[in-house]
Amino acid sequence: MADAPVQPSLRRIRRFGVRPDRELGQNFLIDGNILGVIERAAALARDDVVLEIGGGVGVLSEFLAERVAHVHVVEVDERLREALSDATDAHANVDVHWGDAMRIDLSGLRPRPRKVVANLPYGIAASVLLRTIDELPAVDSWVAMVQREVAERLVAAPGSRVYGVPSVMAQLACEVELLRPLPRSVFYPVPKVDSALLRLRRRPADPDPPVPGPELRALVAGAFAHRRKTLAGSLALAGAPGGRSREQVREALRRLGHRVDVRAERLSAEDFRALARALRA
Repeated sequence: MADAPVQPSLRRIRRFGVRPDRELGQNFLIDGNILGVIERAAALARDDVVLEIGGGVGVLSEFLAERVAHVHVVEVDERLREALSDATDAHANVDVHWGDAMRIDLSGLRPRPRKVVANLPYGIAASVLLRTIDELPAVDSWVAMVQREVAERLVAAPGSRVYGVPSVMAQLACEVELLRPLPRSVFYPVPKVDSALLRLRRRPADPDPPVPGPELRALVAGAFAHRRKTLAGSLALAGAPGGRSREQVREALRRLGHRVDVRAERLSAEDFRALARALRA
């Protein structure tokens, strides 16, 4: 780093002696130009309430605080307390919540967040996105910096090598879009993997009788549990929802116009919703 770093992230890293923890997936954003890209992608408005997961040293936190009504920042690494407080203490509209984003009670946040904007730690990116989709129904849009592999998995189409449970669960609830790759140089330390900017927008409420979330998740997880098997075979081994037999699953697939020996990766997210309904009939 130069003697007088220009970027707030680098100044705080030096001032507070921050040592990024690779095991926590810490790669701090240091390029201020990306903040403008995020602002436009998230369509930030003055009345927005935003959830940021992985506050780091606060460069995104303070940027959001200057543009929206309220920011909830979740950070697990107590070693960053001084640096993150330096960024957020001057903003009365910021609440910092110390804890694991996969364990903290997100549903209890007040005011309720309507958007998620974050530079997500690599190790939990897909899991935390799916958790917020499921547990924060008031959130209608997400803009996140994630490992490119995660972004490609979430946007994957049926038949793709990386299409699987995260793809289906994200696409059932949201329109998912990989906006742009991000150069490794916008982070410190420079990561060993590529990153991307990902946007999700919640779909309108399902007009048909909804399938309970746990039931739908169990169906998707079971369908992909044994990828070498047919979908019906995988569900039989994993335990089909409602105790349905292999033959009942095959019959439901046939009624929906699919081959009875189709594999899970050939069904779209909406195909899974339709299959869940057919198995409940």
